Amino acid sequence: MLRYLAMKKPVFIPGEIYHIYNRGVEKRSIFSNDRDRERFLLGLEIFNTTKAVNISDLSEVEPQERISEEELIEILAFVLMPNHFHLLIQEKQERGIISFMQKLGTGYTMYFNKRYERVGPLFQGKFKAVLVKDDSHLRYLPHYIHFNPLDVFEPQWRGNRIKNVERCLSFLKSYKWSSYQEYIGGRALNFVKTNFIFSLFGSSQGYIKEIRDWFDNLDLDNLKEVMLE
Repeated sequence: MLRYLAMKKPVFIPGEIYHIYNRGVEKRSIFSNDRDRERFLLGLEIFNTTKAVNISDLSEVEPQERISEEELIEILAFVLMPNHFHLLIQEKQERGIISFMQKLGTGYTMYFNKRYERVGPLFQGKFKAVLVKDDSHLRYLPHYIHFNPLDVFEPQWRGNRIKNVERCLSFLKSYKWSSYQEYIGGRALNFVKTNFIFSLFGSSQGYIKEIRDWFDNLDLDNLKEVMLE
């Protein structure tokens, strides 16, 4: 039995891996354009530090701080979609994920509200967290996270009805707002830590092969509990 445990009240343990996700309140868009997405990516880097960060100074895209050597978490994979995001995270410091996600959510909401002259919460409550304890299930998660952009390109993929695999792979390769490019050798964002996932797949070529195999044997039954419908 796969140990993929959704937690109503998460208790995060250093060294463990968690699938983190959230979406906009009332399913609203949380990214209006590339500037917003760049600002969120900046948050993934800038807030991953045990140092205090002055959130009020981070309402603009330009970085105000540099990440410290002592990180709260490791980001293994991510994707940004119009109204939600997914992260695959390993806890490094006690309460690291909680601290990181509080800063990430608050900082981005402050930026978004200031830019679009709005007030109130942006996200649909607290972020959701799922503890990942089985290696075979962990192999699926990066693929699922990286396949999310197909929702806007080939929505039938979730029903295992993909018309052209090569076109789908080409689209994923061109999509800038996920860590897929880090795993196929196309880019190297310094806040994405690939070593752990590569320990499962061996290399970029190994990951690409697994992606193709997953396309051929697509089965999302084990991941239904974390799909944001």
